[in-house]
Amino acid sequence: MGAGCMNTPRTGPPDEGPSPRAGATAASVRSLPGLGPSTRGRLPAATRQALVVTGATADSNRSTAMLYERTVSQGWRSVAGPWPAHNALRGWSADHRAGDLRTPVGVFGLGDAGGRLPDPGTRLPYDQDPEFAVSGTGFHGEPLEGSFDYVVAIDYNRVPGTTPLDKTRPLGADRGGGVWIHVDHGGPTQACVSLTQPHLRSLLRALDPDKRPVVVMGPATALAK
Repeated sequence: MGAGCMNTPRTGPPDEGPSPRAGATAASVRSLPGLGPSTRGRLPAATRQALVVTGATADSNRSTAMLYERTVSQGWRSVAGPWPAHNALRGWSADHRAGDLRTPVGVFGLGDAGGRLPDPGTRLPYDQDPEFAVSGTGFHGEPLEGSFDYVVAIDYNRVPGTTPLDKTRPLGADRGGGVWIHVDHGGPTQACVSLTQPHLRSLLRALDPDKRPVVVMGPATALAK
């Protein structure tokens, strides 16, 4: 059960948005904005889709997400967002540990999805399972119910190609795990990134495994390196 996501494991949205950004023309850019040479160098050569999640500071639990796609003729272009997001209560960490209440910084694959609700139309493997049910309250007393209605597993300390519910931790349990993109519950998470349900549904429908999607996430200063 994505233990890294919630502050109360196992205890415990606006109107539907565009998919991805109706009425807007994709903006072409030569390279992904805000990413420095070190971060860009971690992008797999085959990746043509990137969700960039940027925090204002290393200790901020609010962030902004933007989806980009890379084409041969135009380079990277924004195709959805900006979307408001939450991350972990204490911000970000380049050396994430279980229970530190920080979201891992880095570039991670996005290949598996699931949720309590039926598949909304994603091309990713999708595991609908009642085990995604959650209850209780968050750090600010907000209800957690529905937070795992839709999730995308972030390939941090997990085995790609498995359900997000898989608890295998290749780096060891002390390095945390169960880090997902899930439905926002109105407050910070334990380690995950959260988007409003309409935006997460849009993301799920947009992600294409043939484009080797990744999430690039961290505070602006770290991503700029």
